[in-house]
Amino acid sequence: MSEREDILLRESEDALLQRIAAGDSEAFACLYSRMHRAVFAYSLSLLKNKEDAEEVMQDCFLKIRSAAHLYRPQGKGQAWIFTIARNLSRMKLRERQKTVHVPAEDMDHKLVFEPDTDISLRLTLETAMKVLNEQDHQIIVLHALSDMRFRDIARIMEMPLATVLSKYHRGLKKLRKELEGRI
Repeated sequence: MSEREDILLRESEDALLQRIAAGDSEAFACLYSRMHRAVFAYSLSLLKNKEDAEEVMQDCFLKIRSAAHLYRPQGKGQAWIFTIARNLSRMKLRERQKTVHVPAEDMDHKLVFEPDTDISLRLTLETAMKVLNEQDHQIIVLHALSDMRFRDIARIMEMPLATVLSKYHRGLKKLRKELEGRI
């Protein structure tokens, strides 16, 4: 690892966004490496569709690269990135509603699984996730898929940390209860 790469790894999202605005492609690569999993997980929690979440994640980073000059450093670089992801996800949902009219309760709660995962286990988990409300589902997916800290989830979802923690633990209890006897 070069000294420059080491410096970039230690910089905040704010500093990286400033470097990206100045045309630094290494800073962009560093930001992507640091944030792409979390952006994907957040988009997946909103869209419940792997392909749409991947598309939103890619669009988010394209938007970051083209709009980094508009960001005003305030120590909230990560929040700015997730705002872009949220807005793109909402646009994708509106687009989806225009093309396919599917009631929200019929939408599949898709999870990301490795190819070698047992199909019956996957179906059981997908079914169990349906017992969660939208916010509980988002919190559990963000924490489980991206190892995102609860403090960051609270900031992204604009909720108090205590609320996020209680929703996470209540959601896990609901999942445990739903899965009892199935596995």
